[in-house]
Amino acid sequence: MPGASNTSFASLHDVELCSFAAAGERRAFGELVRRHSSAVRSLLRRMGAAASEADDVAQDAFLTAFERIAEFRGEGTFAGWVKRIAARSYLRRLQKERKLAVFASESLEQTAEAAPRGDADAAIDLDGALKELGAAERLCVSMCFGAGLSHTEAAEALNLPLGTVKSHVKRGLEKLRARLAPGGATVEGRRGNG
Repeated sequence: MPGASNTSFASLHDVELCSFAAAGERRAFGELVRRHSSAVRSLLRRMGAAASEADDVAQDAFLTAFERIAEFRGEGTFAGWVKRIAARSYLRRLQKERKLAVFASESLEQTAEAAPRGDADAAIDLDGALKELGAAERLCVSMCFGAGLSHTEAAEALNLPLGTVKSHVKRGLEKLRARLAPGGATVEGRRGNG
């Protein structure tokens, strides 16, 4: 499809775009980046990356995806595939900077002491709720639900025991449910009122 316009690429499915990109059509890959870059950056932000770092890691992830596009078999979604590349790239960056040790060793007391918001009528969004999780919980929940990694894959990527990752995900989801529930009551507050 040499000479195809961007408009024709916009109408194609991701799997078709991947086929064209694997054949050397850069505009097809450009369409994939246009479609999915925002979601990849959002995932990285939820994992704890600063805005500029999320942009850098997302760009690296798309470059890696472009170089390895022939490996994409269409067995899952392209978005899921590139999100996994981005999540793993971000984790490698964390490991290199030795920040991961701080996330993994965060105490439960510090995460439990996070003060709930006083204004129950305030708009609640997922990003805001994720920011209230402990760093390890936010990272594990984002990897398993945002990047689509299994608990086992997340444990391998984080170099943590599987049980630890499962615990972080379970506690994180409980806190998110409580935080996003009407009124934003904490789990402890609900028990006391029941």
